[in-house]
Amino acid sequence: MIAFGSAIADADAYRRFAEPGIRRASEPDSEVLVFGAAGSVCRSYNLLLDAAAAHDDLDALVIVEARAEISDPEFCAKAREALRDPGVALAGPIGARDLRTVAWWEGEVSGAALVHRYYEHGGGELNGYGWAQPTAPLGEVDALDGFLLVLSPWAVRNLRFDEDLHVGLGYDVDLCLQARAAGRRVVTADLRVIHHRELELVPENAIWVEGHIQFARKWEGRWPGREGEEIDWRRRARRAEAEREAARTLAYSSALQLDAQVRALERELAAMTESTSWRVTAPLRWINRVRRRVG
Repeated sequence: MIAFGSAIADADAYRRFAEPGIRRASEPDSEVLVFGAAGSVCRSYNLLLDAAAAHDDLDALVIVEARAEISDPEFCAKAREALRDPGVALAGPIGARDLRTVAWWEGEVSGAALVHRYYEHGGGELNGYGWAQPTAPLGEVDALDGFLLVLSPWAVRNLRFDEDLHVGLGYDVDLCLQARAAGRRVVTADLRVIHHRELELVPENAIWVEGHIQFARKWEGRWPGREGEEIDWRRRARRAEAEREAARTLAYSSALQLDAQVRALERELAAMTESTSWRVTAPLRWINRVRRRVG
């Protein structure tokens, strides 16, 4: 049995996006676990894990953010295939390998064909995480994006989100590193999802910096595959790195905003130039251009 879980902080977003996607993907025996958000995202998700762990027939738990809409009619079959190897603890639609900070998109990004649907500037769609250049093949990664996670029964019963990361940043990367430290694998899979989210990637710089520092402090010298590696994680270095990643992410946000504005203007231009009045007045505009050249 595949269970679906969501911790609701925004009930309207859940009803519009996550709930229809869960209905689309669910099997007849699927359990849907929906709780109101209880404090931090880590605390809320741990309650989902506790509820799912009580099911002896569990094949997987899919944690879905309120703004993530599953669009793949073969989602459950693909999720089972991703977890077919018992060594796989976690799967998801996008992640990265060779990362060194909580900013997983700075690594070698691997992902399915995701859609980013936004509502600013008249709304529109972009390739999900196109700005991160997800060109690596699907397969084993270091960490996944937490907007949709597929957890194996082992992961549900043996891993927990770290509630000491109270800012909430990096909870997904942290869970993946826990799995890898236990000798399990993390993979990306061809899971089609629409992410309904704003163009702005980092709403508050100070929160990003503090979360980055918390995460770096926890994993200092313990990063799976690089245990004991000497890295200068003094507070000043942590803050400088965090501010650098925040600046990069703000730059990505600005690029998304500009792209959306250009698309909105293109739609307006297309609507104007395809109108009857535009076509009827075309000869007059041609004459005016000739007059300007002659004059």
